Amino acid sequence: MSKMNPKAYIFDVFGTIVDWRTSVARKVDTFFSERGQTVDALPFADAWRGQYVPAMAKIRSGNRGYVPLDVLHFENLKQVLSDLGLGDKFSDAECWQLNAAWERLDPWPDCVSGLTTLKQSAIIAPCSNGSIALMTRLAKYGGLPWDCILGAEIAQNYKPEPVVYHACCEALRLQPQEVMMVAAHNDDLVAAQKAGLQTAFIPRPTEYGEHQSKDFEATGDWDAVVSTIDELAR
Repeated sequence: MSKMNPKAYIFDVFGTIVDWRTSVARKVDTFFSERGQTVDALPFADAWRGQYVPAMAKIRSGNRGYVPLDVLHFENLKQVLSDLGLGDKFSDAECWQLNAAWERLDPWPDCVSGLTTLKQSAIIAPCSNGSIALMTRLAKYGGLPWDCILGAEIAQNYKPEPVVYHACCEALRLQPQEVMMVAAHNDDLVAAQKAGLQTAFIPRPTEYGEHQSKDFEATGDWDAVVSTIDELAR
């Protein structure tokens, strides 16, 4: 740690706190199996996640007003189904049922214990592109002990826009330098650092399975580099 101890730690969630890939694939497999169909669940999850950045880019560029990530996930799911020739196979109600997979993502093994320890000395909250509803349900499912829910919805925009990081700090009545952004993605930390926050990198080398091509190690001058959230808490 090269600066003051943070008064708050805010966290990227998808990939940093939760294993979205295998969790979504599990729900996909169950959803199709219950309907007597089969799909390659992990590639389906990858394709669904692959729509994530392009969907948000339209909002970040100003070409579309803010909509919660739940809606983007639903739209992205419909696109993946269409690409697979399954666009007319399921009702919107069924698609929303599958969309809820993003609310039931398993935390990485170190997260609940590490966050619980960190919570004793500082404020902890998500700084995710997920909506308040999504982050709340995800916390209930995984036992994530957040003090509050922050992130994209309070900023009405998506990371890595500076307004998202600043909105989190402002909501806590803290200066950016009093807040540490924790993420498994170097590009997230680049944006947070430019916004004036402290930064911590934690690698999640299996987030994308065999397709992982980056973020195996820290590539920036971050304030902390740790292997687990327990280590960050210590």
